[in-house]
Amino acid sequence: MAEIPPVWRRYDPIELDRQYDARASVPSFEAEYAHYVAASNAVLAAVPRRADLVYDPASGERLDLWVAGPGTPVFLWIHGGYWRALSKHDNAFVVPGLLAHGISVAVMDYSLAPAVGIEEIVRQTRAAAAWLHHQGADLDVDTAHLHIGGSSAGGHLVAMLLAAGWHDDFGIPEDLIGTALGLSGLYDLAPLVHTKVDGWMRFDRDRIAAVSPIGQVPRGSSARFLAAVGGRETDEFRRQTRDYLARWRDAGNAGAEIAMDEANHFDIALALGDPHGVLARTVAASILGAE
Repeated sequence: MAEIPPVWRRYDPIELDRQYDARASVPSFEAEYAHYVAASNAVLAAVPRRADLVYDPASGERLDLWVAGPGTPVFLWIHGGYWRALSKHDNAFVVPGLLAHGISVAVMDYSLAPAVGIEEIVRQTRAAAAWLHHQGADLDVDTAHLHIGGSSAGGHLVAMLLAAGWHDDFGIPEDLIGTALGLSGLYDLAPLVHTKVDGWMRFDRDRIAAVSPIGQVPRGSSARFLAAVGGRETDEFRRQTRDYLARWRDAGNAGAEIAMDEANHFDIALALGDPHGVLARTVAASILGAE
């Protein structure tokens, strides 16, 4: 049998698909997702929020906001799901972790692939950040600086908010972002064009660099980037975090890694909902120390 040639670094198509098949990296994705839903439903039922705030009239996309108190800082959570799945309703689980530390939390929706492409999803994410900044006074929260976080595809979108060059289009300052949390992020999209992910993303190979944060790390950013990836994730997901964090630091930016050795690709995000866990405590300390 002929050897299958590699399509990305040392990986042939079959192994590269395995590296980026997040659902197959756990014994049961259904069980992991059930934890998301149960924890999110508990928050939605028990914790008051301002629901379905339209942040982008062009798309009609919305976010929910949990206010910790007047004038409190805001953390915007951007869900994962390979840009094609999940929503703000099954990601409310993150709220208690930071709310308990006096930090307001917004959880956003964005239009999903394949109905829209990656550039539109990035635009909507930036629109959400800009809307929160402009509406802070009306919402009775402090969004002079905005803090952000996301997992997997959400980590990619976090890093696209950290990129330079887009702020003027949205009328916001370049130093808007304070603390940024990237969990198991996808920072280099080039390998994904060789995987089944391309089946729903339909990446434009000529423009892949324009939507890959690894090549858009700003120099001397005022943001602090906190990175984490589960010890039970695949080599490629761990490499993505390692490479982006190294590039971030090499550009003279503040960054740190939070060890999550026992986490997998899904429960790492769930851990943010625990006020006493290392993720919530580290993020809260970074946000409150910078205010």
